[in-house]
Amino acid sequence: MLSLDKHKKYQNHKKQVNMSYINQYEYYENNGNTPEDANWGSYQYVSLQDIVNNFMLMYQGNHELLNNLNRYQVLFHAKRGIQELNYDAMRNIKILQLQLDGSLRFILPSDYVNWVRISKWQDGLLYPLTENIQTNYGNAYLQDNQGKILFDLDGNALSPQNSEIDLARITGSAKSIYLNEGHPYDNQSGFCVDGCWYFEYRIGSRFGLNTETANSNPTFAIDKQNGVINFSSIDSECSIVLEYVSDGMEGGNDANISVNKLFEEFLYAYIRYSLLNGRLGVQEYIVNRARKDKSSLLRNAKLRLSNIHPGRLLMNLRGQNKWLK
Repeated sequence: MLSLDKHKKYQNHKKQVNMSYINQYEYYENNGNTPEDANWGSYQYVSLQDIVNNFMLMYQGNHELLNNLNRYQVLFHAKRGIQELNYDAMRNIKILQLQLDGSLRFILPSDYVNWVRISKWQDGLLYPLTENIQTNYGNAYLQDNQGKILFDLDGNALSPQNSEIDLARITGSAKSIYLNEGHPYDNQSGFCVDGCWYFEYRIGSRFGLNTETANSNPTFAIDKQNGVINFSSIDSECSIVLEYVSDGMEGGNDANISVNKLFEEFLYAYIRYSLLNGRLGVQEYIVNRARKDKSSLLRNAKLRLSNIHPGRLLMNLRGQNKWLK
């Protein structure tokens, strides 16, 4: 049975939960406000505030493993758990489409953590691009005729606006190991020296071609320190589509942070394990049990989110049953 104090907390919490549900008109039309789609699909998520409130009510107290908890402790571990989920388990991919600036750069979004795919949008189609295994950007220092670095009055090294590597990339004069416009043998089947033509066996036949560089599309390299993606070249009528993952922190606004309900039970287990693991005097077997509960709930949530249906498996199996001609 619930204690009197916890019973009062439960009744207050129940009122808050009932108030959080919305009717159909509010769901579809947002009560006539804009944007109209503000609540679409919201039922599949539970807010960070509800996660913290539920944990404080049901998982800590005088008759629980955890007691005398501060709300900020639960909030910290709840946010850390949501971040971990966004990195690999939930994989809520965000998509941003932008035109490149004059320096062939794509500025990374403010909530960027890691990229999933980078594509070129042209003629209504997406063309996945390849990450350049060579360096296509860099810094440089101004030097005198003797190769000594020049400094300003404050003792800082002077830098040009663009390094030679950047200039070659921006102007399109850089050579490329890929099969694009910068390839040394672009539109040629051989090369001429002093009026004599020479051919390489792999040119034309492309036998033994390195598949890592067998790409005719532009390439890119991510400059994480400066927060940009540098491209080798791009057509003026094209734009770049970046698919990336964030940490789910919604710009630091806790009111907008939520998690899929399939991961709700795992998040409670994650908070419980993190708090027990950081406390002194907790027996090791209790910490191990909490860790096992956390891991098993994460596996279950991943299986549920994978949406493995018999119909999809059957389609895949039928797709493998083909005659090779």
